[in-house]
Amino acid sequence: MESVNIRLNNTRIAKNALLLYFRMIFMMAVSLYTSRVVLTALGVEDFGIYNVVGGVITLFSFLNGAMASSTQRYVTFELGKGDTDRLRKVFRTSVYIHLLIGLLILLLGETLGLCFFYEKMVIPSSRMVAAFWVYQFSILTMVVMVMSVPYNAVIIAHERMSAFAYISVLEVMLKLGVVYLLYLTSADKLVVYAALLCLMQLLVRVVYGCYCHRNFEETRYRWSWDGSLFREMLSFGGWNLWGGFSSVLFSQGLNILLNLFFGPAVNAARGIAVQVQGAVTQFSTNFQTAVNPQITKSYATGDYAYMHNLIFRSSKFTFLLLVTISFPIFLETEMILQLWLGTVPCYTAVFVRLMLCVTIMDAMAGAFMVSVQATGRVRVYQSVVGGILLTIVPLSWLVLKAGGAPWSVFVVHLVVCLCAFVARLFILRPLIHLSLFGYFLQVICRCISVLLVAVPLPLVLLHFLPATLSSGVLVCLSGMLLMFFSSYLIGLTGGERRFVDDKVLSFLKIKK
Repeated sequence: MESVNIRLNNTRIAKNALLLYFRMIFMMAVSLYTSRVVLTALGVEDFGIYNVVGGVITLFSFLNGAMASSTQRYVTFELGKGDTDRLRKVFRTSVYIHLLIGLLILLLGETLGLCFFYEKMVIPSSRMVAAFWVYQFSILTMVVMVMSVPYNAVIIAHERMSAFAYISVLEVMLKLGVVYLLYLTSADKLVVYAALLCLMQLLVRVVYGCYCHRNFEETRYRWSWDGSLFREMLSFGGWNLWGGFSSVLFSQGLNILLNLFFGPAVNAARGIAVQVQGAVTQFSTNFQTAVNPQITKSYATGDYAYMHNLIFRSSKFTFLLLVTISFPIFLETEMILQLWLGTVPCYTAVFVRLMLCVTIMDAMAGAFMVSVQATGRVRVYQSVVGGILLTIVPLSWLVLKAGGAPWSVFVVHLVVCLCAFVARLFILRPLIHLSLFGYFLQVICRCISVLLVAVPLPLVLLHFLPATLSSGVLVCLSGMLLMFFSSYLIGLTGGERRFVDDKVLSFLKIKK
């Protein structure tokens, strides 16, 4: 019976991951199209105003991010335990907390944010009124997104990823409608664009709420108050806030250091590297979103063996997925950047390569954070890991002060992330009785074996073939194919290969 449940859970993870990937690809394709069309409709100046004004509100989003992970953990945990009454209380409490966060963002936005808007931002005087209304609509949009978090958490906890896929289709169609209306309106296009996006988010929020109300009994709202649970969830989110704050601080700290030592041209190179990093990270995020509820539920039911198995697989599959995608980029970074950008800022290629390494390492540790959150004991984890990550900025300053090149800060970043990875494992081990030797054997050794087999031949081709487009395509294809087959044959166990084969055959509707 237990093996049947495990097979069902694995099937659910595979199905949900596939749905999330289709959702991501669909939304990315439309986003690329709409970005170009909106730029044409608004013009460069108004498009820049919208992005910079909206970015001020985004600075407050880390408040929401901390509580979003707290809400996700508590909802999933209680669902795993099967305590319906407690689940209702958790949902209602999360609504109150996010209402409080929304009001706090509104307060900060209309005080500190507004002062920054008028005193520091460089906006043409002829567009100040339009920019003000963009700012106000951006605040309202952020508040609506905050209030959507409890409902999104319930959908993820119930593993109804199909809802995200279907509602995302609606969201994308609405975005296309917004773009179309920009060409029809005779009013100020910048203000209309901000207002329509706000209205779109409000409509999507209503759809999510209606879906949850119809499908999940715990979301049918009734007033009640549990002060102890409110304080418990706020405390849990507070330590997550420290972790999120440290991440934002070292990221922006590196950006400022590069600006102080080398000027804005190097910041442009980092900005491009961050874009590449974000695109690659999306692939691991979708897989981990499908796995995370099962990790929390397995802890709630006391099934440590299955939990450990999920952690091992999450780390290994994430590595194999990202390294297969990243390896061709790593090999032919200069060629890819040249084709994409035309003019490539200095240091961009080396920044991209180092940030890909950081991304893969951090993504492998994604399951660790979810596992710690499942236990509810996040204080030590967040304080230690956050403290380690904060050393990136002072260490980078010392290296640059000693004459280090711009890329040296990313080497520091990579080394510190490696230390944080090891610290995460040692903190997690006593919390869930995790075998470090088992992790090393089943994850690290297999990942290294994949690299040893797949890397040499593409590097030889890169060294000996001429630097032409056709040679670059050949190197990229050989690197991706070798990494894919070595991942399949060496990285996966026999049981995992059979599972993958079954899912692929089922997807293609081919019967053995």
